[in-house]
This record gives sequence, structure tokens and C-alpha cells, in this order.
Amino acid sequence: MPSSSLIPDDPSVLLTTAGMQQFKPYFVGKANPMKDFGSLNTASIQKSFRTSDIDEVGDERHLTFFEMMGNFSFGGYFKKEAIRYAKEFLDSISLPIEYVTIFRGDESVPKDEESKKIWEELGVKDIREKGREDNFWGPTGGEGPCGPTTEIYIDGIEVWNIVFNQFYSDKDAKLTPLKIQGVDTGMGLERLAMVSQGKANIFQTDLFAGVFPLLNSLNSKELRVIADHLRASMFLLADGVRPSNKEAGYVLRRLIRRLLVYSRKLHIPMSILEESLKNAMRFYGTFYPETENQVVSVEFMKEVERFDATLEKGLKEFEKRFPSLRAQNVGPGGKIQPLIGVQKIGKEAFDLYQTYGFPVEVIKELLEKEIYIFDEDEFRKKVKEEFKKHQEISRAGQERKFGGHGLLLDTGELRAANEEELKKVTRLHTATHLTQAALRKILGESVHQAGSDITVERMRFDFTFDRKLTPEEIQKIEDWVNGVVERDAAMGFQEMPYSEAIQTGALYFAKEKYPPTVKVYSAADPASGEVYTKELCGGPHVTHTGEVGKFKILKEESISSGIRRLRATLE
Repeated sequence: MPSSSLIPDDPSVLLTTAGMQQFKPYFVGKANPMKDFGSLNTASIQKSFRTSDIDEVGDERHLTFFEMMGNFSFGGYFKKEAIRYAKEFLDSISLPIEYVTIFRGDESVPKDEESKKIWEELGVKDIREKGREDNFWGPTGGEGPCGPTTEIYIDGIEVWNIVFNQFYSDKDAKLTPLKIQGVDTGMGLERLAMVSQGKANIFQTDLFAGVFPLLNSLNSKELRVIADHLRASMFLLADGVRPSNKEAGYVLRRLIRRLLVYSRKLHIPMSILEESLKNAMRFYGTFYPETENQVVSVEFMKEVERFDATLEKGLKEFEKRFPSLRAQNVGPGGKIQPLIGVQKIGKEAFDLYQTYGFPVEVIKELLEKEIYIFDEDEFRKKVKEEFKKHQEISRAGQERKFGGHGLLLDTGELRAANEEELKKVTRLHTATHLTQAALRKILGESVHQAGSDITVERMRFDFTFDRKLTPEEIQKIEDWVNGVVERDAAMGFQEMPYSEAIQTGALYFAKEKYPPTVKVYSAADPASGEVYTKELCGGPHVTHTGEVGKFKILKEESISSGIRRLRATLE
């Protein structure tokens, strides 16, 4: 399967963190792998991003963006085959296993004796037992499939993690056995390259040293951070993320501004950064064509310009908040004495960090220049306190957006907190049906829905298509939808058995699991009988297309190989 976008459909995570995320519905029985893939087993190389490792970047093995190689099974095979496949693969490329780990068990889940026995049969002698923190995979967001893991280590590095999804964890962490046991494995391509190429760290592999020759040997932490953040920013930009002060855009802005600070500290010219970015776009474009989009470099340079302007304003604000102590703190003999214990330094510094985008490194350097003693522990404590508040506010917004308690409507695809919001999302929901009909009308019937999301402000519609839409095609799609809206066709539904509904030619979302009896919503021209839209859907919808309002496409972009995304609103 191709990699999914770094912007996930799963609302429990900000960015795609693992290869299993696109397969989550298949692990819990909400989607049918035989129907969608023709197999119970899949494999992928997934673009992945983890913000939890951002402060560790610069050492031998941590990254923000990475490629996760994985094989998955939804009832096709389990522990014996998964472990044997892993051993067989590593043997085939002459990588001897140093040791493996298994789950030692606890009061809730017994020790994984089966995995231990399989490893022993394969001749692995060093089998180490670890607890839940190391060898039991729990779902991101607190709910979902989970189970014990076995990890493979080579040269002291964890290279491969094999997860056995045996349980389902609810929001209260209560475990119930899954009807279909699954396998979810993840192996970082960068770490595999490191051990297979015999390098001391991931930055010496061809994935970095070969891509960023202008950044010399990448031996310093600063150069490694620049390389990691440049590559990660490229992939986020390629998948449609834009620098902002919230959610994924906030992560992207932090990456770009952090790498700019380091590059200036090392006196690296902007021309070298630009050329390094273009090298990365060309190198990774052979596998991920979306990275060669020139929008990537254009948007990157826009953020550089924004930071230049912000940096100037921020420096003036810094001077106000932290006046120079050099002239104020002269000791005996004219010697300048450092000021110890500056009050509120953490909170004040975080304001600069949040408001002006000053990375920690800039704040530290500026403070020390004015002879303040920078208490890093206290600073990070204050930063975490403030950032926790920021997260709680964001989480509250996410719950409202993605289905918190007390909603008037929550279908999974669309949600509304009150009657006013219900009217808005209903209009947008009907607009998604008209959008799919327009896409198939303009681009051809090979176009199919690949996902959707609706908020009170806009709709997002993902669809199968292998190239960028032209401005003329986008205009035709808008015109077609607005034409149907103007004709004010009646929108109604019929209930019928699922199998009968499919035979009528009604469109349906392949990844969705439908009940035995379904609703088929349709709208047609009363005069000619032309059917504008006909889809399996649970509703709600407007009664007449004229209620939808004027349809406007905001953006069209690629989110993965063969999948495009439209964002639109109603005026």
C-alpha cells in the first residue's frame, strides 16, 4: 500500500506517527481488507512524524520525520509467521540479531511465552523480558487495538518493533480480546540504513550525507538539526501543511525557525539552505513525487521572510523585557557581575517563544549575552507549564471539532454543537455529495471518494486522481456544483437492503462498513430526469439543493500518491 499523508484522518493525533494508522479500521473490524486489498496482509513504507523526539534530534538516532517500513496482518498470520518473517529478512541482508525483548507480563496480561518459544526455536539465545512501558503497545489517544510487542536489537539499537494486537483498549484502559488478532510491525528505514551500512549514526547514511553535501559532514549537533528539520519541513509542506500558530502548522513553523537560528549561528548562507532543500526535493521526489512541487520551496522562503521580520520585532521586545545589565551591575574594579535568580524568566521567555517564534536557543543566547544566568531547568519547567495550558486549550477545541461530549450531532464525519451549527454542516455535507458528482463529471468516473471531514467552517474531500487539477478544471467543478444549487433540485432518500442499493449504481465509500439496510440519497432534474447525485449515506441533508448556497473551492492539493484533496466552503 502507498504511504498515507502526514495529515491524518485520525483526529486523535496531530500528525501521522506510524504505519498502522491508515490500517486502524481493519484492525477493529470497521473495514474489510479482502474487499479493499484482496488480501488479509499488507505492507507499506509510511511517512511518519513524531514531535515527542524533537528535543533529542541531533544525537545518533533520533529524528522528527522518518520512514517506517511495516508489514501488517488482519487475521492472516500471527506471532509465529511475523517473527519468522523478521528473522528471515534480517538474515537475507546479513544483519545478525544481537538480542530481542518480549513482554514479561503483569496483573492484566500474562507473559508472552509464545514469542519467547518461537525466538528460541529460531536460535536466538539472548531474549530479554521487559515490562509494559517497553513491550506493550498502547494506542495513541488512549483507545484502540493494542497488545504485547517483541523488539529486535542490532548493535545496541532497536531496529524493529513487532506488535501483536490481541486486545482492544477503551477510553478507561479496559482491555477486551479482539475477535481478529492482528500484526503491526514498524522498522525505521533510517536506523536500518545505519546498521546495514555500518555507520556510527543515521546522519552518516546516504539518506543524509548523500542528500546534504553542502552541509559538510553533519558531525555537529547544529548541522544535524538543520538537516533533520529541513527534510521534515519539506515533507510537511509537500503534504499541504503551512506555517501557522496552531496544530501542525505550529510544528512546521517551529522546525523552520529553529533550523534558521542554527544556520545563522553557524554562518551558513541562505543560498546553501535553498540548494540543500532542492537537493532533498529531487532525491526524495523519485519515490514521493509530491516533494518536487515548487510550492514547497516557495512556502519555505515565505516563512524565512516572515521570521526575518518577526526577529526584528522580537529583538526590540527582548530589549524592553530584559534590559542590558552590563552598565547596571558593575562590581569591584569595574568587573561585570552576573545577575542570579531573575524572576519570571521562564514565563517571560516563553512569551517570546510563543509570540515571536523565538526558539529556545535564541533566547538562551540573548540572555547570556546580557549576562543573565540562563537556568535551563527552570526555563523548561516554565515552558512545559505554559505549553500544557496551550495543549489543554487546543484539546478543548479539538473535542468540539472532533466529537466532544454534549454534541447535538456526531456521525464521525460531521458534528454540530447547536442548531445553528447543524444547519451549516448539513449544507456542507450535501455539498460533499455534489462535489464527488462534479469530480466524476469533469475528471471521469475513475474518481472515487477517499475520505472527508466537515467542520462548521469548511468541508474537506479526498479523492482518487493521479495529477494536479488545472485552474480550468477547478472552475468547471465549482460551476457544475453551483449550477445544481441554482436548479434547486429536491434532495430525498430511499431505504433499501445494502445489496440492492449497490445494484442501483449508487456511489458508496469503499472503506465504510454499512448496515444491512441503508439510505440512498439522491437529487435529480425533475424535467429531464438527469441524476445529479446518488449515494449511500446516513444523512443529514438539505431538502433542496438550493439550500446549499454558493460553493467555493479554497485549495486543491496532493496528500499522497494517487490521492488529492479539495478544501471548500459555502458563501
